[in-house]
Amino acid sequence: MKTQFKMLMNAGLAALALGLAHGAQAQTAAAQQDAGETDTIQSSEEIVVQGGIGYRNHSDEAEPVLVYDNAYFQRFEPLTAGDALKRVPSVTFLSDVIESDGARLRGLDPGYTQVLINGQKVPGSNADRSFFLDRIPAELIKQVEIVRSSSARRTADAMAGTLNIVLRDGYQLDGGYVRGGGLLFDDGEVKPSFGAVYGGAVGPGRILLGANVQGRYNPKKKTSLRYKDSPENNADYAADDFDNREVQTDTRDGTDYAFNGSYTIDTDTTDFEVSAYYVRTDRTETERSFEYNTKTGSYGPLSKKGSEDPGLLSDNANVNEIDQYNYTISSKLEQEWALGETTLRLGYSRFLDKQYETEFEIKFDKKVPEFSGELTQTRIDDREFSVGLDHEIELNPSIDFVFGSFLQNKNRKSNITTAEQEPDLDNSIRSSWDQFTNNPTSLATAFDASEAAAGGVNTIREHRRDLFALVEGDSGPLKWEAGVRWENTSVRINDATVDAADATSKTDYNYLLPSASLKFALTSADRITLSGARTMRRPRFDYISPALLKGELGDNDLLGNPDLRPETAWGVDLGYEHRIGKTGVVGINVFYRSVQDLVELANTGDEGSEGEGTVVLQPRNMGDGKVYGVEFDLSSDLAVIGMANTGIFGNFSLLDSEITDDFGTRRFNDQSNFVFNVGFIQNLPSVGAAFGASYRKQGDAYGRMVGEEVTTSYGADLEVFVEKRIGKSITIRAVGSNLLDAKKNETFNKFNTIDDQTTRSFDEYELESEKAGPVFQLMARVAF
Repeated sequence: MKTQFKMLMNAGLAALALGLAHGAQAQTAAAQQDAGETDTIQSSEEIVVQGGIGYRNHSDEAEPVLVYDNAYFQRFEPLTAGDALKRVPSVTFLSDVIESDGARLRGLDPGYTQVLINGQKVPGSNADRSFFLDRIPAELIKQVEIVRSSSARRTADAMAGTLNIVLRDGYQLDGGYVRGGGLLFDDGEVKPSFGAVYGGAVGPGRILLGANVQGRYNPKKKTSLRYKDSPENNADYAADDFDNREVQTDTRDGTDYAFNGSYTIDTDTTDFEVSAYYVRTDRTETERSFEYNTKTGSYGPLSKKGSEDPGLLSDNANVNEIDQYNYTISSKLEQEWALGETTLRLGYSRFLDKQYETEFEIKFDKKVPEFSGELTQTRIDDREFSVGLDHEIELNPSIDFVFGSFLQNKNRKSNITTAEQEPDLDNSIRSSWDQFTNNPTSLATAFDASEAAAGGVNTIREHRRDLFALVEGDSGPLKWEAGVRWENTSVRINDATVDAADATSKTDYNYLLPSASLKFALTSADRITLSGARTMRRPRFDYISPALLKGELGDNDLLGNPDLRPETAWGVDLGYEHRIGKTGVVGINVFYRSVQDLVELANTGDEGSEGEGTVVLQPRNMGDGKVYGVEFDLSSDLAVIGMANTGIFGNFSLLDSEITDDFGTRRFNDQSNFVFNVGFIQNLPSVGAAFGASYRKQGDAYGRMVGEEVTTSYGADLEVFVEKRIGKSITIRAVGSNLLDAKKNETFNKFNTIDDQTTRSFDEYELESEKAGPVFQLMARVAF
């Protein structure tokens, strides 16, 4: 991998030294944007002091793409790319309240959504291959593109669609600005926020540099009520057999550091760009939990085992220290010559996740209190090197032929170890609990020697070799594209936690993935888009490692399957769009996906480690499903009724799906049945001010797997802002978010065995509620 990194750097520097330079942003998900088609360079004053209202862009590409510039989000001061995406159609989250990390396009698991940065795939630490969007500060974003269908130009890992985050480049900004302010949380904590961006001409090209330091904080409170021993055949659990109550504080406290830069040169025939971004997260997650034997009240430790007096059952302290960083370095070279236009792209990305987590617990519901401690150390290092080469030939003035290849080498190393401690206590700890500051951490001793967690120490190497070809045309009111992509993948796995005979495995698979899109202009203001494509989702990393995880699913074991193949889907999108005035647009889109080779858990026939009634389960390609829905979006001013300085926006998506598992029919796991967002912005030019509000709500989500079922619901989210512009270079903005104190409520049905889940014989029924208070921001931007 070091050799590949040097190849990338040498190629970029050599191209720069020769003056073979390019100025366009890396290929966007909407289309390949060259320098002549990028945004007009704006002064820093124009970006800082917005004279107008941002609207959804009217994309002219054949593919169904929604484009949102930074101006669309900026006034609500999103902290991250995830926060920004809360305002676009069909994106849901199952994150903790006031957090937006794993984007669920069309409500599907984050692993079904392809996330690109400047058109390039990026690795993440998550086992489902997803990339958390809270890693990218919103201040670095130029625009967000939602690609609803696939194209042969891009890798086909986009069953739900593609989100492309385009970072700022030198051809957007002339000058610079600084951003500074703070965030106030409901517990009184204040976190700073600072950023700076500069763009300008340097030598024969243009440079852009951006930096951001963001304090991150999320103080949450959780309450769980648990019930036991339900009667059999009780589909709707009667919550009348109370077992215990857990009260928890959960605080995420940290700082994100980010940097991005690019250097671009644009000539008549040769363009070059080299760009990079870097994001580091330093975070501590602290949880403190108390379990009581009553539904209300706060009491000290139980006096003895089995006591019916109110009392504390257990005290748990959990701290996770997280240090993550990810970076990408890429270059792009475009050359026009007699036989057409050739484009070469090189990229290197790395994501490193290091975590040090301790958990200490003391249980008082025993004759003699019991103490335990556990240490989990995690290191996941995921690196990708990629090369893309394509060539475009003009067949005639209205038709182009494009063909190319793509190479990607992924190397993912996981090292997860655990250690324990169980020092003996005596019964006097009950009466002397105060002297330990009511914290089990004070009882900790040295941990035993660390051991590898099952499936936690492995190396996965995934090599991809793709070829593609497409034809695209533009004839009067019709734009179209049709192509095919062939993807060849070779996977090699070595797991140090299984027997040597099974430790190494390899799998190869090939897929042919056609796609086509057309856009037809009915009038100057009306057009329809029709797209179809075959897409895929590659298996989760934790499913393809051959390790056996005991008691992973209730009392059942989970055995990995190195022979898993990707899920695939045939999909179609049909949309209609109408332009409103000069800036507005309203659209409606229907979509359908027919999914094959779904990964489901199958009974291997072997008895589980917990004995009779338990089994060993293994993920296998054995299911089919379908996903469908309707998406509506609107972005416009109200000039038609004489209110040109009032902008409105809104989107509404109805989402549905169907899949059959061992227990019956359900949606795809954790898919919300709807999501909508509405809001307005009122500009006041005469006083240099503006204000606005945004309201968001998503529907309930239900997920079912062996051993557990969960229903998740969220409260609504209300955000408002007030802005004052001072002269031509200063803007001050106050923003309030989560003003409705949104809650996340979860209902858990837990079972020990498959038979128990079928007969509805519960092991535990749990009602969990999580709540966070409002957040207030005060931000200022000054252009220079």
